[in-house]
Amino acid sequence: MAFLSDTLSRVKPSPTIVVTTKAAELKAQGRDIIALGAGEPDFDTPENIRIAAKAAIDTGKTRYTPVDGIPELKKAICGKFLHENGLTYQPNQVSVGTGGKQILYNALMATCNPGDEVIIPAPYWVSYPDMVLLAGGTPVPVVAGIETQFKLTPAQLEAAITPKTKWFIFNSPSNPTGAGYTAAELRGLTDVLMKHPHVWIMSDDMYEHLVFDDFKFVTPAQIEPGLYDRTLTCNGVSKSYAMTGWRIGYAAGPVALIKAMATIQSQSTSNPSSVSQYAALEALSGPQDFLAPNRVIFQRRRDLVVSMLNDAKGVTCPNPEGAFYVYPDISGCMGKTSAAGKLIGNDEDFATALLEETGVAVVFGAAFGVSPNFRVSYATSETILAEACRRIQTFCAGLV
Repeated sequence: MAFLSDTLSRVKPSPTIVVTTKAAELKAQGRDIIALGAGEPDFDTPENIRIAAKAAIDTGKTRYTPVDGIPELKKAICGKFLHENGLTYQPNQVSVGTGGKQILYNALMATCNPGDEVIIPAPYWVSYPDMVLLAGGTPVPVVAGIETQFKLTPAQLEAAITPKTKWFIFNSPSNPTGAGYTAAELRGLTDVLMKHPHVWIMSDDMYEHLVFDDFKFVTPAQIEPGLYDRTLTCNGVSKSYAMTGWRIGYAAGPVALIKAMATIQSQSTSNPSSVSQYAALEALSGPQDFLAPNRVIFQRRRDLVVSMLNDAKGVTCPNPEGAFYVYPDISGCMGKTSAAGKLIGNDEDFATALLEETGVAVVFGAAFGVSPNFRVSYATSETILAEACRRIQTFCAGLV
């Protein structure tokens, strides 16, 4: 339509939301659908957090707050960074937004100029490139394939940096792969970044607490203090605290950047929900004892899905270090025809046929920048996951 902004032509709707919406529509039509597209824990928000939110309502904490967060929450975020990551921040270095996505978007909008490049390791979260485009920058995807367990190497990072590079977006554990960087692997990247003082680091740590086996989470400014003054360390309560709908994300970084992000937010959404902020305050400062049992549940689900998908014909599924996703390679399925006669020419064909013929909804790999793959979110029960994987096995076995 002629009156729409040219900016809109540079971006597309989130593929994960598209898949989730399609699955919901089919389910409403009476189809037997198993939706594995949404990155959302199936746990309820812990009771103490819900109680804190109700108390906020009952005590009248329902009015406007400071644009980028109440002082109590900012103080709690500073405490979280100190005690969990060894990073010292003051409240004026903290921004609170309406979800982690807004935090990232604000930072890009506040800093990107036409021609600025943003390095994004692929596979990447679907929103990173489009947010860069909306901000006027140029996304520079760098493919880290299955041969490196979906992790970017120092040599790849070095080769991607140019005089135009503004940001390097880092996400560990990763959406969509679950890949987590060890301290030694991250040190290799930070050593490269120390040689390029014009490059800023945006670390998306949203899955920090969802790590398995003996993996130890680390974040860039923690590994290399020399990067502290040009790192925005981002996090939120959505995943670890099962608070996706509460919409609270946060970040800490240099004062000038935080002020610029607040300016953007002041002219868009203004403050995040007051009630959600008080719930997040309880999440960060209250009991953390549910995190470990939840990790055990997620690890058990991961092990089930990885095992069953590796038993599917033509599928190779790496074992991720964290998050609640797997990103299997389906090279062995390409060029074949499904039982219903659908030619599988790419991973979108695979995901479409899988949904239509088995009722299992996954997100195709091209949406994340690396193909042929698909993403499974295993944030649902083992019973449902086992049935979904059985259907995927049957579908793959029927490819000829």
